[in-house]
Amino acid sequence: MSERKNIDDALKILVALGFPRAQQNERSALCLLALVNLMPGKSWRQADNPLIGITPMMEFSRDHYGTAYKPNTRETFRRRTVHQFVDAGMATPNPDKPSRPVNSPKFVYQIEPEALALLRTFGTKAWAKKLAAYLSIRQTLVARYAKARDLNRVPVKITSGSEIQLSPGEHSELIKAIIEKFGPRFVPGGILIYAGDTGDKWGYFDHTLLARLGVTVDAHGKMPDVVIYYPDRNWLLLVESVTSHGPVNGKRHDELARLFAGSSAGLVYVTAFPSRALMARYLGEIAWETEVWVAEAPSHLIHFNGDRFLGPYESSDGGVTL
Repeated sequence: MSERKNIDDALKILVALGFPRAQQNERSALCLLALVNLMPGKSWRQADNPLIGITPMMEFSRDHYGTAYKPNTRETFRRRTVHQFVDAGMATPNPDKPSRPVNSPKFVYQIEPEALALLRTFGTKAWAKKLAAYLSIRQTLVARYAKARDLNRVPVKITSGSEIQLSPGEHSELIKAIIEKFGPRFVPGGILIYAGDTGDKWGYFDHTLLARLGVTVDAHGKMPDVVIYYPDRNWLLLVESVTSHGPVNGKRHDELARLFAGSSAGLVYVTAFPSRALMARYLGEIAWETEVWVAEAPSHLIHFNGDRFLGPYESSDGGVTL
């Protein structure tokens, strides 16, 4: 009985807070109960504010309310309930570390303090008055937390007078280095066509230019992290940014070759690493006929290209080194 009552109460709260019908369901009610750690037998006065991720929310629903969700519904929880909680100012992402990347397994949410104070009055005489006061300031809360999220985004300069903003995290920092350090050194005059974002797959995308080069990609195409066009040589550089996932190995090389098969520009495959230490972990996987760039040594490239570049290099004293 207490299990059902808590779920019904949570649904009433979501309706009172003005959430759309898409969030007026048991999944969203269970997410709200998990956010405030309200187990069966507890009253709303005992609502708490733990830091909790999506998977722990699903486990909370199973362990305390007997509703088990399949692992492949994790994105449904995140995109169709928790995102809306955040957009409404009711939940705060990563209050302990706002710069935590979207794809981090440590990504967490916490009930917003004003919302927690409101929920603790549910079922009491103070509820109606507190609800009216909360609704009067909710847009201010939304604006405040949207501004806080923006402050932690990663600015990336794409031209002298233009920049884009990427979600915070190590992956975005490496993408920034690719565009701002790799590009000017090895692709002078290059034009950025695509830059992925962990929070938004299509972070920056010049569909028109890519189409002019003979390539059309739909929403299911697994794009590389960065695509740069080199007009002087008619090359298309496909760059993978490696911070947690693998490099351009044989399988990925074939995937990209198929995705960009219609390109009128020559394809150049590049794997970018933040450090040589991380690169060392993947050396055995890197495909031949590709390039490797390391952000901590930005003026060098490593060629996995057989004898194409074999030959002496001029030394500083006029001799040669191998």
